[in-house]
Amino acid sequence: MTKNKEKKSISSFSILFIILILLTVASWIFSGQTFAPTFLSGGTEEVSSVVGASVSDLVMSPFNGFRDAIDICVFILILGGFLNIITKTGALEAGIQHIVRKLKGNELILIPILMILFSIGGSTYGMAEETIPFYSLLAVTMVASGFDTIVSIGTVMLGAGAGVIGSTVNPFATGVAMDALKSVGIIPNTGIVLGIGFTLWLATTAYCIFCVMSYAREVKAEKGSTILSLQEQEDMEKHFARTDSQTIEFTGKHKAILSVFAFSFAIMVITLIPWGSFNIHLFDGWTSLLTGESFGDWYFGDLAMWFFLSSLVVSLIQGFSEREIIATFIDGVKDILSVVLIIVVARGASVIMQVTHLDLFILDRAANLLQGLSPILFVIGAYVLYLFLSFLIPSTSGLAYVSIPVMGALANNIGLNPNVMIMIFTAGCGLVNLITPTSGVVMGGLEISKVNYSTWTRFMMKPLIIIGVSNLLILIAAMLFL
Repeated sequence: MTKNKEKKSISSFSILFIILILLTVASWIFSGQTFAPTFLSGGTEEVSSVVGASVSDLVMSPFNGFRDAIDICVFILILGGFLNIITKTGALEAGIQHIVRKLKGNELILIPILMILFSIGGSTYGMAEETIPFYSLLAVTMVASGFDTIVSIGTVMLGAGAGVIGSTVNPFATGVAMDALKSVGIIPNTGIVLGIGFTLWLATTAYCIFCVMSYAREVKAEKGSTILSLQEQEDMEKHFARTDSQTIEFTGKHKAILSVFAFSFAIMVITLIPWGSFNIHLFDGWTSLLTGESFGDWYFGDLAMWFFLSSLVVSLIQGFSEREIIATFIDGVKDILSVVLIIVVARGASVIMQVTHLDLFILDRAANLLQGLSPILFVIGAYVLYLFLSFLIPSTSGLAYVSIPVMGALANNIGLNPNVMIMIFTAGCGLVNLITPTSGVVMGGLEISKVNYSTWTRFMMKPLIIIGVSNLLILIAAMLFL
């Protein structure tokens, strides 16, 4: 048993590079295979066959992935600097100790509260990359509360992921999918989309909370019940454990710094919600003054500079010198660089799929197979298709624009509800993005938490099946009765 626990797992980088190579080989195998002529995004170039990836496509895929993800990468690097400044002030550790002392014996209550908040973020604006900074913060909090790092990962990833599965006004999932459906002349019914989304959100969030809390109870009651390997347990103790022997006084300065900290993240959340679509323009003035973008139109570039400004405010409150600010900020950037590199390589998989047109080929063949099926089999087949496509194209917005014009039109043409297809797409994407190695969020979160990918997939085996079955039951019912 001990030998099994000590067995080393392949690194996240190696997994991703293997996937890049396999996709390249697949493009060679299917090179020349034709599919229905399709216009690429922008509508200027029509393609109709798979193109074998060149060696240069493979070699340059991480660089091109970085180019596609530059805004996210800069955001995460700036966050690393911000979090390191917060950490050096001692406010975070003092605050965590304060919370743990207050919740002594009731630490479990943190899990449902945080998961509901993350889930709301996932449902309303597709909270994903924005969760990256929470992995290290919650790892420290959960370990101090007697749990392990799987609990912290589950709280963040399953919380936000459950929200994405049950997307309601998420502009990067239901929003782009409805827009893509309009492009083929089908007007989506917002009420149906929101209704199915809320049902999926409620069922998935409730189960995910139950799943994480059940595991957390076991770990707190008996440390030996953790699924972490011996090496992962050592890494957890080294990076996230705090000794109880040194109690830090929770001062007024600490409270002021944590207030700025909380305010910074609150602004991140609310500025990503598309308030303009609800005709709300109350706070446009100050956001436009800072970044030139209206309230609700901020994206990763705007958020990066917001957290940079917050870093300066925290440094001034703490009284850091100019040299301390720069040195601490750069150290934080260096600490999170590996996460950025993982995101870059993960994006490379999507790049290869696009340049070879493998994504369009798979979609065309699958759509042909689904024609003529009963509504129940159609929903199951479409859901399985999106599980596969989402593994290859983890970007929900990118996959929506590629697939929904085909799949939505197919459902409509055979007499089924195209609005349900939008939620099949959203639920399928959301489920796979809880474990896919091509997701920078999954691999980045695990890297920060010092947990192997194989350990996370082992933890997720049963939840994936239960979430998938519950999703299908809701979607089949919607397709049959709406």
